[in-house]
Amino acid sequence: MLAEIRGLNEECGVFGIWGNPNAAHLSYYGLHALQHRGQEGAGIVVSDGKHLRAVKGEGLVNDVFNEEKLRSIVGDRAIAHARYSTDGGVSGIEGVQPLLFHSSTGSLSIAQNGNIVNASHLKQYLERQGSIFHTSSDAEVLAHLIKKSTHSPFRAKVKNALTLLKGAYSLLILTKDEMLVARDPHGLRPLSLGRLGDSYVVASETCAFDLIGAEYIREVEPGELVVIDNNGMTSEKFADVTKRAMCTMEYVYLARPDSNIDGINVHMARKRMGKRLARECAHIEADVVTGVPDSSISAAIGFAEESGIPYELGLIKNRYVGRTFIQPTQELRERGVKMKLSPVVQVVKGKRVVMVDDSIVRGTTSRRIVTMLKEAGAAEVHVVISSPPMTDPCYYGIDTSTHEELIASSNTVEEIREKIGADSLTFLSVEGTVDSIGREYEDDNGGLCMACFTKDYPTEIFPDTILPHEKELLR
Repeated sequence: MLAEIRGLNEECGVFGIWGNPNAAHLSYYGLHALQHRGQEGAGIVVSDGKHLRAVKGEGLVNDVFNEEKLRSIVGDRAIAHARYSTDGGVSGIEGVQPLLFHSSTGSLSIAQNGNIVNASHLKQYLERQGSIFHTSSDAEVLAHLIKKSTHSPFRAKVKNALTLLKGAYSLLILTKDEMLVARDPHGLRPLSLGRLGDSYVVASETCAFDLIGAEYIREVEPGELVVIDNNGMTSEKFADVTKRAMCTMEYVYLARPDSNIDGINVHMARKRMGKRLARECAHIEADVVTGVPDSSISAAIGFAEESGIPYELGLIKNRYVGRTFIQPTQELRERGVKMKLSPVVQVVKGKRVVMVDDSIVRGTTSRRIVTMLKEAGAAEVHVVISSPPMTDPCYYGIDTSTHEELIASSNTVEEIREKIGADSLTFLSVEGTVDSIGREYEDDNGGLCMACFTKDYPTEIFPDTILPHEKELLR
């Protein structure tokens, strides 16, 4: 949904390009395509082969960059980042990536998407070795690990550092001589490679390639380190893949509908979720189907096609309000509901409405939307959710870090229905979610991370990633 103007917050989007004289401008466009992944800050670091220069700031991409700033960072290689900080992160310009580091042996810049679950452990170790940290970013931890490595050459230092990280990450590292691209061994976060003429391009989502006219090559594989320099592109493994676990919520909510993840179009996957949901709740009798803009529209179309109930625009989104859920406080998230959505009275008045949404986190926004529809005259509001109940926190970069934030953690479906005021409430089954996405990996979850629905975490969860009272719940 707005995904519940609430707490489903994807941490960031990354973009990189090598071998193009318009690197800064193309990075700017790439960040525009990835703006949905973070709205708190944006940055671009460009190299001309001798120096690394940065422009970054707080706010939307358009707020941070203008023509003068883009012309000030000249070079043919760049990495870029659109930022969302989790509640535990520090807001402010110091946390905006890419982070840029200078030393007597050269400069490097890092842009990362995801969350390192053992970052606190690594930071404590590094501080005992004399390191001093300026930010709370995982990327700074990685920079210190690289610097302290005794391996050689530089890519060996990076490989050694990556073996120490646990959790989710898609990251780009830029030096004056090369760009290194890596994805965690479980592939929790998406990362794709592309070509633009003779240039190499990397992005969190393929929609960034479409905007700049780049051609998709392939996904960066889990546990893979790709090195791009003036001699071309090489690849090597830094870790074995024991279990693929792409975040299910990328398909359900986070990614743009026009993106492809592992060859699967996000819109079509969501549409299949809607069709499967219609089959799983065929008992509902209704007059109209509507989706909560924007991420639920695809599922609503699928539901309508499968059920035969006509689809209508029963809720209209204000296009001039940002993704309100990417506000760092609950007060701001809640205030954004009425700014973002308006009911179409002529569509819902006197009708039995099926309201399709992608997820329920806290439940507060669902309750407000149900109330809004009924105040507009809807006779009944049947809420159907194109994912299973979210019962457990995510520690991999989606900002739901405690059970208290999740209404499904301590309430039955019927209790949730009562709290949001719906006439009925149906969630898509776990099996239906996996089948609808359709990843062809031979395990129970189809190569997906389903931890927020099933408590099946693909990595060890370190004590500092959870609150003391949460530990018993995870046993």
